[in-house]
Amino acid sequence: MTACRQPPVTHAITVSDLTRRFGGFTAVDRLTFDVARGEIFGFLGANGAGKSTTIRMLCGLLKPTSGSATVGGIDVSRDPEGVKQRIGYMSQRFSLYERLTVDQNIRFFGGIYGLGRARLDERRRFVLEMAGLRGRERTRAADLAGGWRQRLALGCAIMHEPPIVFLDEPTGGVDPVSRREFWRLIDQLSASGVTVLVTTHYLDEAEHCHRLAIIHAGRLAALGTTGELKSVFADRTILEVHADQPVEAMRALDGMTEVEKTSVFGTSVHAVLKRDADGVPGAPGAPGTDVAGRIVPALRRRLEASGVAVSAMTSVPPSLEDVFLDVVERAGAA
Repeated sequence: MTACRQPPVTHAITVSDLTRRFGGFTAVDRLTFDVARGEIFGFLGANGAGKSTTIRMLCGLLKPTSGSATVGGIDVSRDPEGVKQRIGYMSQRFSLYERLTVDQNIRFFGGIYGLGRARLDERRRFVLEMAGLRGRERTRAADLAGGWRQRLALGCAIMHEPPIVFLDEPTGGVDPVSRREFWRLIDQLSASGVTVLVTTHYLDEAEHCHRLAIIHAGRLAALGTTGELKSVFADRTILEVHADQPVEAMRALDGMTEVEKTSVFGTSVHAVLKRDADGVPGAPGAPGTDVAGRIVPALRRRLEASGVAVSAMTSVPPSLEDVFLDVVERAGAA
């Protein structure tokens, strides 16, 4: 009699109505999503949105109040220790021992993961090469620059070659060059079949993710690829306004009936036009359409009449920042 074969796990992570309460406060409220194997899945949200609490539950570090989640086919509530053995986890704060050297940290974590001598030597060489720390084995972790510290932390988190890795704001406080290098490593992990769930405050980093979940007040506000998320502006035009007085430009634009809302975007202002901005309800407002072409001259004249000198005003495609602000605003108003 042959043993029954278990059906294959179709997703690396499956979450259904996941909830976590602390007394009367609901930190995570009925989250539902899944993550495919080899996918880079991003969590976006403001501080206190529930991102870290969710990751802690998925890592088996915090028991859910209700709902369910499986990681690598293992139920996080029933077998949290089993989950821990199959994942890599890098927390927000530097997760290594600062008084230990690079080499001591690598060997310590290799021992925790139960790597034999031959395997430890092999993975030690991998971490040193990946982190760019060859020749710095005797340097204390506390004395490393931020980028090197984070790469070392990532290397130690994946020494046992876990199929799923959780990275909680891994590039906080790291310079832009080091951030790019860190994301190159994440891309390599994904290409090798490793599933990565990552939280970040940097919207340019989020563009690297295959899909994104925007979390607001513990709830899932939006989910999809960057292209799918940006479709929220499919019927609204965004104007980028460069003016000598951006704050005054915002105030003036906010008072115009054609403008839905404004926001600061670097040194410029983004103004979202209403769907019926040209007087035709539901008129398409995608960048480059006649809607913007008819409205821009009129808005520019009114801005300049109010004393705001405008150097440029053009329609632009939505950025992920535009999407994030729009989704969070709508979620907060719901």
